[in-house]
Amino acid sequence: MNFEGQRSGEEVLCVFRRHIITAFKGVFFFIAMVGVGLVPMLIWRGDSRMFLVWLAFCIVGLGGMVYSYILWYFSFYLLTTERLRQVRQKGIFSRSMVDLDLENIESVSFGVAGLFGTMFNYGTILVQTAAGDLTLSMVSHPESVYNDLQNAAHEVGREI
Repeated sequence: MNFEGQRSGEEVLCVFRRHIITAFKGVFFFIAMVGVGLVPMLIWRGDSRMFLVWLAFCIVGLGGMVYSYILWYFSFYLLTTERLRQVRQKGIFSRSMVDLDLENIESVSFGVAGLFGTMFNYGTILVQTAAGDLTLSMVSHPESVYNDLQNAAHEVGREI
């Protein structure tokens, strides 16, 4: 796999992202819009225009659900043989990127908190460097990602 900005000799080890459950906010928004759209239909039962009002609420809810999915899908983490890259989609036209060289990593830790974190297998990974910390929240399969990060940082440390 290749990506834009890849250095020569750099190989992609893994790509991971936040748990899909983070995109479910959009599903809840859609359900709420469908429910709110039913209120005018119940108040003005005989008015056929209220169906169009309900349909408009459904379209807005669907748009919110698609928006939430887009933010989840286009936000990811890329682990290579040289660095960890965090790509965050912040809006339809807004994206941020953070690169962290593996040689700067001092320690990596992870935690899984609560019933939902255990049931759905997501957690938080903390990457500590001398310059500051990078927190990767709600990551799917945090123990596997933790092991991949540890191994990659260890390999870079061995080459120096």
